Amino acid sequence: MSTQNNNRGGIAVAGTVLVDTICEIAAYPACGELTQIRGIEKAVGGCVPNVAVDMRRMDPTLPVYAIGKLGNDSDGELVLSTLSQNGVDCSGLRETAEERTSFTDVMSIAGGQRTFFTYAGASAEFGVSDIDFDSLKADILHLGYFLLLQKVDNGDGLAILKEAKRRGIKTSIDLVSENSDRYSLVLPCLPYTDYLIINEIEAGALAGMVPENRNLRAIAERLRELGVREKVIIHKRDCAICLSDEGFTSVGSLNVPADYIQGSTGAGDAFCAASLIALYEGASDKDVLEFASAAAAVSLGSADATGGLTTKKEIAAISKDWERSPIVW
Repeated sequence: MSTQNNNRGGIAVAGTVLVDTICEIAAYPACGELTQIRGIEKAVGGCVPNVAVDMRRMDPTLPVYAIGKLGNDSDGELVLSTLSQNGVDCSGLRETAEERTSFTDVMSIAGGQRTFFTYAGASAEFGVSDIDFDSLKADILHLGYFLLLQKVDNGDGLAILKEAKRRGIKTSIDLVSENSDRYSLVLPCLPYTDYLIINEIEAGALAGMVPENRNLRAIAERLRELGVREKVIIHKRDCAICLSDEGFTSVGSLNVPADYIQGSTGAGDAFCAASLIALYEGASDKDVLEFASAAAAVSLGSADATGGLTTKKEIAAISKDWERSPIVW
């Protein structure tokens, strides 16, 4: 990858900040049934901690800034401690006494399936007034997760992106997967988004198309038509695609050994974090997808959202013998 930013202004990650309580369960029960919890682990979660920590683990020299809202509580202290220990600049995190730190209870089955129960908390009140743009040094501002941030979803997200673009900052967004008609809230933001990094469910919902492999290119083309400025990047379990002025690029997913997989809680954020690093470095679309999919695959080695990530060099070493699956269109 070539480096296009010699001054290393870095990447800011804004939006959802929470703490995950990850419960490993034997199986997901039907309504009224019981299942055993085999293990409990507490870890930071949400777009800001996950993507920020992942980026620092992959590139410890990269300046990374966290921007969001916390409660004045023990979960907030855990977030600040974890991010600081990983070298993330936390000066953009604001504390509030009016709400507790957002949290999610994660029910995770060994092998990858998981379900989330989330409390909106302080992150729901995060908005444009919480960002000190005059002090922001970053070259890229990534904002996520749309559909989980009340103020961001209802106008502040658009205001944040507009102000970033006014100041010459590249913008990137991602979403949460939601079975609703609220995806229309995101559409006004697309003309102010340089990089859209989402999964196939979210992409299909935004474009109004069935999220199948045969439709991925048409979905990406529709999202460019709706305003995405530079690149639409869509990831799914078996492949990833990118549509930009370079054209249409796709790569198959890596075949990860079953005994390596501990969970998939952080795979999407790992893909996003690696994409941002590669984009920041000026990588080709193919290199972006290959690095991002390798990072997502390596992240499967941990049950929590960030524990599986390591440096770019080590990601390449871990995944070098894993073959890519052909894409079934």
